Amino acid sequence: MPFVPVLHAEWLKIRTLRSLLGALLTLFAATTAFSAIAGASDTSDPDFDPLFMALSGIMPGQIAAISFGAMAISSEFHGGGLRLSLAAVPQRGRWFAAKLTAIAVPALLVGLVTAFAALAVARAGLGDAASGLDVGEQARGVVGCGVYVMLMALFAAGLAALLRSGVGALSLLIPFILVVSFVIGDVPGGVTDFMPDRAGQIVLYETYDGRLGSWSGLAVTALWTAAAIAAGAWSVRRRDA
Repeated sequence: MPFVPVLHAEWLKIRTLRSLLGALLTLFAATTAFSAIAGASDTSDPDFDPLFMALSGIMPGQIAAISFGAMAISSEFHGGGLRLSLAAVPQRGRWFAAKLTAIAVPALLVGLVTAFAALAVARAGLGDAASGLDVGEQARGVVGCGVYVMLMALFAAGLAALLRSGVGALSLLIPFILVVSFVIGDVPGGVTDFMPDRAGQIVLYETYDGRLGSWSGLAVTALWTAAAIAAGAWSVRRRDA
């Protein structure tokens, strides 16, 4: 079967599952709300970074993006869904590529819209504290945030395919992001720069003093995501449906 009809079928699955649309809505609402709160914060800290502060709502919001990616894959493992999908599309690699594309595109688009809205509401609260941000920095932050959201959703999707469980993927990723990565962030030596979430978040800073830059940090996150997708693809190809 050609790729486009397979992609269309996978998009219809995502569009008709309320939990997945709810996750994307939560991504937008949570990120925008927390960025609005951050916009009213104290700006007298010498380490204050207006761009990161404006886009900091993505920290809680990314949980919804991860949930979206994990649930989109795990839905195939309930009620014999994967067997039906592979009966319609015997080429497992093509089916998996279509599924990932159907996850990546809405995650990217919602991520971009969310980042733009979060930046707008936070800047309104920050006022003069954000006046030094130029158009290029803001565009980089918005685009980088959208790409980061997409990569984290795909990272979760790859893990869910490997574990054949959305709950399993979320049980690994959410504690990692909320606890492990936060703790390691306090360890000197630049270890944080190579964590999948912290590396990608470098693009959200106006200035960052570390081993990686904005786009090289996203590249590190992309490598983690590629590894998770490769492991998930192996599981889809080798294991029984």
